[in-house]
Amino acid sequence: MLSDFKTQLFEISRAIIPITVIILIIHFLFIPDFSLSHAFQFTMGSLMVILGITLFLVGVNLGLIPIGNAIGSETVRSGSIPVILLIAFLFGFFATVAEPDVRVLANMIESVAGNSIDRLDLILAISTGGGFFVAASILRIVFNVPLAYLFTAGYLIVLALLFFAPQEYVPIAFDGGGVTVGPVNGPIFLSLGIGVTSVLGGRSAITDGFGLVGFASVGSVIGILLMGIVAS
Repeated sequence: MLSDFKTQLFEISRAIIPITVIILIIHFLFIPDFSLSHAFQFTMGSLMVILGITLFLVGVNLGLIPIGNAIGSETVRSGSIPVILLIAFLFGFFATVAEPDVRVLANMIESVAGNSIDRLDLILAISTGGGFFVAASILRIVFNVPLAYLFTAGYLIVLALLFFAPQEYVPIAFDGGGVTVGPVNGPIFLSLGIGVTSVLGGRSAITDGFGLVGFASVGSVIGILLMGIVAS
């Protein structure tokens, strides 16, 4: 655990410290009222970000990824398609509800749109679409369906819904697809797919275990577009 913490701390520091230094230089050069107290607050905030992301990634490696692998493998061993679909959907739904990026998007849209777009409805639409398509991805792995077929069908549905959805929902839908998978549920979805392939004979974790992340994003786009159609 300690070696993992040191590795993650080094990687995160190497990514954030240069950005912090550049921002400080720009502020001191171009913002006259940028004081030393502001610089201190920003520096302390950056250090907290480094520590927070480091602890989060250590927690992901210790807890979320092993859980995703275990659930994926044990679900397939049950041999029941309804059970597999139900668990995959619930897993995808609640992991997306917990994703911070989804909540940030919902809060920002609610602050701009007011009462016209409800925050909770948006989170539920994103999570439901993501959950359905995570379940479809697991089913694809079980029945060895080419990933290209599912993506083609998904984007054809998106294109069809664009003709019926209100225009204000279209950009929200694609931004929703972009934030569906983030630092919380991304590792879970990846480990879930790899866990499923680990108990299926003759499958490759590289070719069959991935694709859940991209496919969950398509599901969220469809979910928001459907939400707009229903709301209109």
